[in-house]
Amino acid sequence: MNPGDQLDDYRIDGVVAQSRTSVVYRGTDLRTHSPVAIKMPHPEAESDATLTERLHREQEIGKTLSHPGINKVVTEGTQTRVYVVTEWFGGEPLRQIISEQKKLRRERAIRIAVKVCDVLGYIHGHGIAHRNLRPEKILVRGEDEIKLTGLEFASREGDRRLTFTSLAQLVGASPYISPEELTGGRADARSDLYSLGVILYEMLTGRLPFPGPDAYERLKQHPIPPRQLDPSISPQLQEVLYRALERQHRNRYANAHDFAQELQHLDRVGVAERSELRDWRRQRSATTRKVLLFTAILLLPLLIFALLLYFAPR
Repeated sequence: MNPGDQLDDYRIDGVVAQSRTSVVYRGTDLRTHSPVAIKMPHPEAESDATLTERLHREQEIGKTLSHPGINKVVTEGTQTRVYVVTEWFGGEPLRQIISEQKKLRRERAIRIAVKVCDVLGYIHGHGIAHRNLRPEKILVRGEDEIKLTGLEFASREGDRRLTFTSLAQLVGASPYISPEELTGGRADARSDLYSLGVILYEMLTGRLPFPGPDAYERLKQHPIPPRQLDPSISPQLQEVLYRALERQHRNRYANAHDFAQELQHLDRVGVAERSELRDWRRQRSATTRKVLLFTAILLLPLLIFALLLYFAPR
């Protein structure tokens, strides 16, 4: 749709964002003249029944939630097409902020993470898991006021599972998805906390915790110790990140409140002697030895050649 087009009771004002499956427009509610955000599937995806059901579920779930950190669903009236209308929030995606700044000040990163914890605690208390938490789904404006968006993959306790191969592959490739989801398990509140742990790690270091593009390698790797990337990160904050990024679901924070509490009171966080750090040090030592050996193998022929040149005239 183009700026100026009318969609039922809404006017399209412009494109805000696009993904592989949908586009988000800024629009105007012609009844109230208030700005809104309109999410609509791409025409080629509109006929997919599972995607349509996901949007309907997003709308149903959104209408049951009322929290200042969630974009309120305001879709009303008869719809001639599939779309979801939410209140307008003039923030910018956290992804854009990270891309521009590379990494955020520690205080700001923690502040944003604590606010996301507050929203997650609210939706988890209503039996809902977000299941697609990443920087693109967190809008930030002003004094770090946030809005959580993207409930199209959210699930409620008791809802039947929706499957759709290409969408599963799209989400599965995300570096923010939890290990249990990568192996086909069902996501819950602790899966969202894992995703937030990855986001916080990225805000603090400017890097993702696992090297390489293959998401499934995370099932065999430990996170790069954040203090290796930024020594100013305290051992206590590093411990909080490790607790959020535990590979085993049961070892993570039990809930968003506990996660937020430790971020707000780092002085009370006990630092464990972690096997991940020992393994990382051993891995680095082994890598260093391999590099030195490889370098020596490369330099040996050059050394022999230099000696031959030196002694040849004699």
